[in-house]
Amino acid sequence: MNAAIARAERIVPMTGVSREVEAPPVPANTNMPAEVSFKTWLAVVGATLGAFLAVLNIQIVNSSLADIQGAIGAGIDDGGWVSTSYLVAEIITIPLSGWLASVFSLRRYLLANTALFLLFSASCAFAENLGQMIVLRAFQGFTGGVLIPLAFTIIMTKLPKAKQPVGMALFALSATFAPAIGPTIGGYLNDNYGWQFVFYVNLAPGVVMLAMLWASLEREKMRLALLRQGDWAGIVTMAVGLGALQTMLEEGNKDDWFGSPFILRLGVVAVIGLALFLWIELRTAKPLLNLRLLRRRNFGFGSIANFLLGGALYGSSFVLPLYLSQMQGYDAEQIGMVLAWTGLPQLLLIPLVPRLMRRIDARRLAVLGLALFALSNFMNGWLTQDVAGDQLFWPNIVRAVGQALVMTPLSAIAVAGIEAQNTASASALFNMMRNLGGAIAIAALQTFVTKREQFHSNVLTSSVSLFGEATRTRLAELSQYFMAHGLADPGTAGHEAMVAIGRAVRIQASVMAYGDTFLLLGAGLALAVLATLGLRRSDASGAGGAAH
Repeated sequence: MNAAIARAERIVPMTGVSREVEAPPVPANTNMPAEVSFKTWLAVVGATLGAFLAVLNIQIVNSSLADIQGAIGAGIDDGGWVSTSYLVAEIITIPLSGWLASVFSLRRYLLANTALFLLFSASCAFAENLGQMIVLRAFQGFTGGVLIPLAFTIIMTKLPKAKQPVGMALFALSATFAPAIGPTIGGYLNDNYGWQFVFYVNLAPGVVMLAMLWASLEREKMRLALLRQGDWAGIVTMAVGLGALQTMLEEGNKDDWFGSPFILRLGVVAVIGLALFLWIELRTAKPLLNLRLLRRRNFGFGSIANFLLGGALYGSSFVLPLYLSQMQGYDAEQIGMVLAWTGLPQLLLIPLVPRLMRRIDARRLAVLGLALFALSNFMNGWLTQDVAGDQLFWPNIVRAVGQALVMTPLSAIAVAGIEAQNTASASALFNMMRNLGGAIAIAALQTFVTKREQFHSNVLTSSVSLFGEATRTRLAELSQYFMAHGLADPGTAGHEAMVAIGRAVRIQASVMAYGDTFLLLGAGLALAVLATLGLRRSDASGAGGAAH
């Protein structure tokens, strides 16, 4: 017996954490036939429709935020919580979804959260004050966040390898198309029907989704005993850490970051909570998330690229509407029409990507997509006051092509070879990384725009000297203009001329700051290209069908 124990210790070293000898891992869907039933496709399409709605609700509300704030009596600073409460709840629930689906069964858990998501979506339209809206949006986020990772899990577990690229292409519509088209839909509904319809828009497709999932998902027994075995310490530390981090990111720029005691406390809570979560997950025998998946080359590098991609997706969807609104005076519907050329081409291109993956290495497609997405941002890097909707047409087309090409192959390579028992962790981690990237990017870009505007304003102001002939000439021209349009006093006209020059300097500084922001987004995507180049070649195209 001692000899047997010694041999076991040589195979599995004894540490402070109990470990079991396991059989070699078997990738998910290994023996699944290549033919897929209509019922399975119904589940995949229904689930990806839910993911689309969940992601859409991150962006669609931003187009109507000013009208929502007015309707519920929220101030400019407080109105941001309409978006923040949804994002905080969603990012917390994504990692929990796989485990809770195994407890209550995939069918029960997904159907229940879909129904609740629709209920809370409609309820948001009836909110009478900020407090009610924050609570309802949080519940909408808790239930909507479930729909994203479970759609990914259904694709990984119910489709054979030969068909997974098609499922990933459907999922890409939620990951890249929804953020791009959100402002378009939100702006149109807000300006033509009222802000309430931004929430009502979920109902019709949501009912269709509910029917599809009801008809296609198999009935399974609940495993409530798993609740007693749950990684509750990990769940609590993750929820506290992610919640504090997300709130800090959303509110940091407004509250002057760590100059605010509130933001400072949130930062401390986030660091402690997430550090404890990592320590617990790496030591517990049955962790909530298998973080060791990140040590695998393809999943690790793919997750890094996905994090940077999420930053660019949500960052560009945040910066471009802000530029059009503040610098060009566009309303919500006009902004939506500009951004439509980022979204609509993807409807045509994404369905073609699985076919391209049969002919072209998926890594090359992902690199090409990221490179084109980066190029579209670099094309916007040298903005002037004359750049508006028409001038943004071609950068938006390039961005649409890049986004359409990247998500499907990147997802397929990252999760290739993931075992069935790890699909829930892989889905949660991969999708959480993209959302975290977006949250961090939006927070960083808000601060970056402010700081770069201050920098350019200081540089431009120092070059505007009363001793300069060009400045004196411009002041004289403006003074004459104001006197010709009703100001009889030369002193008042001169003062207005100085104000006008100061305003022009601030506008020019802001335009330059937005250009710098697009350059930063392009640089982030260049790093994503480098991460993608670190991926190993994988048969992510599904070629070979049942051979896998």
